[in-house]
Amino acid sequence: MNNLSPDIKLSAAAAASAAAATAASSSTSSKIPFRSKKIRKSSSPSSAIEAIEPSKKPRILLPVITHPLSTPGELDSALLHLTTADSHLAGVIKSHDPPSFQNPNTPFLSLSRSILYQQLATKAAASIYTRFLSLCGGEDSVVPDIIAALTPHQLRQIGISARKASYLHDLASKYQSGFLSDSAIIAMDDDALFSKLTSVKGIGPWTVHMFMIFTLHRPDVLPIGDLGVRRGVQILLGLNKIPLPAEMDELCQPWRPYRSAGAWYMWRLVESNGKARVAS
Repeated sequence: MNNLSPDIKLSAAAAASAAAATAASSSTSSKIPFRSKKIRKSSSPSSAIEAIEPSKKPRILLPVITHPLSTPGELDSALLHLTTADSHLAGVIKSHDPPSFQNPNTPFLSLSRSILYQQLATKAAASIYTRFLSLCGGEDSVVPDIIAALTPHQLRQIGISARKASYLHDLASKYQSGFLSDSAIIAMDDDALFSKLTSVKGIGPWTVHMFMIFTLHRPDVLPIGDLGVRRGVQILLGLNKIPLPAEMDELCQPWRPYRSAGAWYMWRLVESNGKARVAS
């Protein structure tokens, strides 16, 4: 005990004195003699004091472990969190049916489809996609080797531009080289996946965000560049103008780690707001 700092000596002595006084004043106290706890020498006085006063230890917040939103029970956890964390969003969640995150397509097929649908009206894109599947031999045949073997002329004949044909070939090439694979895409964390996919020609941040939400069902994706999501946040928070992409992270911070579901409700909010305006 001689090696302890003065503060520790005082703390230990005070503890022993208080315990002895309590034992002496109680006639019904236990017969087990009081034993003071042995205080081990600490590397610093502050850590020893913390050992004596555990109530003063800082709280350690453990990270929330999330899973794809298609995992049983995960969407329920997401909605509970969002309802609790954001009172504004709670009302939106209550007034809409929950989302459904189901997608049987492979990552390669989904990425190919995303490329084909870019900057086209839904009906026109669906028509081209149907012809694309027929050219490949069906959805199961949309694989890197078959796409790489298709010529720009073949793709042009079904309405795919030369630019999009080059995007499809670049995607297929990155799969063939091993730079990408379906299994690797599923296993990658969000940051690594974003970096790799945006290196493919024709695949930008918005496409990656949509892919992560609707194909991989990643729980914490915020498409900050999506106008619909930004407009939804404006309506939700009663802002005078649509927030900038750089402002979205802070505004949607309470939604973490389930920002994907929060974004989904922003699209629904914009839709319902538009319908209400038409009805009025």
